[in-house]
Amino acid sequence: MVYKKITLIGRSPESFDGAVDDAIDRANNTLDNVHWVEVDELGVEIASVADREYQAEVTVAFELEESA
Repeated sequence: MVYKKITLIGRSPESFDGAVDDAIDRANNTLDNVHWVEVDELGVEIASVADREYQAEVTVAFELEESA
């Protein structure tokens, strides 16, 4: 088995948990064989949005399919 890791940043107007869920949902919807997610960093965007925007930077690991 070979895995590939990518970094995603999820966002939520409500919470860090919501931001992590946003990233996980996007990974599951766009990638096959997602095996785990590591939460790397949490942050709050306050400069360019009217209210707070919670952000979670996550590393997503997914298994690469066998080549033919």
